[in-house]
Amino acid sequence: MTSVQGTSTQSGADGAAGDGAVSRQQWKWTGLAGMASYLDAGSIVALSSGLALFQDRFGLSESGLGALTAIGPNAIGAAIGAFIGGRLGDKLGRKRIYQYDLLVYAAAILLIAFAVNPLMLFTGTFIVGLAVGADVPTSLALVGEFSPAKARGKLLGMTQVTWSLGPVVVLLLAWALSDLGLLGIRIVFLHLFVVSLVTYALRRGMVESAVWRSAAKGGAAARPKVRELLRGAHLRALLFTGGIYLFWNLAAGTNGIFTPYMVQSLGAGSQATSVALSCASFALVIVGTVAVYMRYADRGHRYRKVMWIVGSVMQVCAYGVFLFLPFTLPVIVFNVVLFGVGQAMAGEAVYKTISQEVFPTMLRGTAQGITFGTSRVVLGVWSFFVPALASTGIAPVAAFLTASLLLCGVIGLFMPNTAGKPLEQVEAERAASRLDGTNSLQ
Repeated sequence: MTSVQGTSTQSGADGAAGDGAVSRQQWKWTGLAGMASYLDAGSIVALSSGLALFQDRFGLSESGLGALTAIGPNAIGAAIGAFIGGRLGDKLGRKRIYQYDLLVYAAAILLIAFAVNPLMLFTGTFIVGLAVGADVPTSLALVGEFSPAKARGKLLGMTQVTWSLGPVVVLLLAWALSDLGLLGIRIVFLHLFVVSLVTYALRRGMVESAVWRSAAKGGAAARPKVRELLRGAHLRALLFTGGIYLFWNLAAGTNGIFTPYMVQSLGAGSQATSVALSCASFALVIVGTVAVYMRYADRGHRYRKVMWIVGSVMQVCAYGVFLFLPFTLPVIVFNVVLFGVGQAMAGEAVYKTISQEVFPTMLRGTAQGITFGTSRVVLGVWSFFVPALASTGIAPVAAFLTASLLLCGVIGLFMPNTAGKPLEQVEAERAASRLDGTNSLQ
């Protein structure tokens, strides 16, 4: 199989690629779909790198700073976009959403880059959140639907590589331009503007998901109501995926948006040092995802579970260490290494993969929009309090994040056995579990 365009079902997409082989076109389309993650994380970290500078430039208070981070791509703005975009992607098709929302993103990035007052900054930040929130669930659904069954984790892991690549590029640019102050951050945002337009142009050559087209032809019977997500196996799947992402994202979101700010405000290092530490963390995610997750995610349920346990322990230790040791550079490096490698095995890549596997086609984007959006809302509420809590020391923040990661790790132990299975098989197994009354996510 050399073209996704010619397939009409998931089993057809597996075809000759039943052994997990991935065509050049599938890699290319995964890269283009994964740019949603690049732009999402890139905008989060660009804002993070400029928080202290925006605060000085516009005289923002601690509560104003919390509000700015809460309404943007890291939290409430993305949540609203995900709620709307995920549902529309199921009703209207993946392509209509993932293609045009990048133009909205580009316009909003310009508002931030050229902001001369708080209104422009806050408006641009909120709209960027809306755009990336709409793009992520539809783009990920597309990747899950054209992936061979035995390479689905690999390709969705690739989107996590692009998610981490965005911050690495942004942070390197911020570090190189740090002497320019706020002007340097404005240039960083302009880089995201250029990338979004290039991605928009390249995505124009992509086609609609063949799996979605096939399901859409099935009429009303193939279009389950949203309320079906609130009962039975669908509800259990929603609670599982939503639970692991909610508690993991509290730590990851805080790490991504506030680490440079806390390193500077708590006197642990300079602007350049804080940027370098954050960059190293995301670089480790790339290495861990390529070397471990993409290699083993499709080999079976046991592999996924072992990765989850190891990664969860590493992440709990990463933030637990701040409860016993001072917030100094060596301890922060320890945190960066453990959290960076740990999340590659027990983080967003797992959420992305299982979210595509446990929901039917016409609810896949809706379900992920709900779980993605809900977690970002909670993160937004938490973000209001982080600057004030961090100003008193790292311990309150570290305690909360350690507890969140521990809960995430426990929930993940109940992950469904879906690795390497065609989407039709997973759906049939879950339908059978509903009929015989078994309590299974599948």
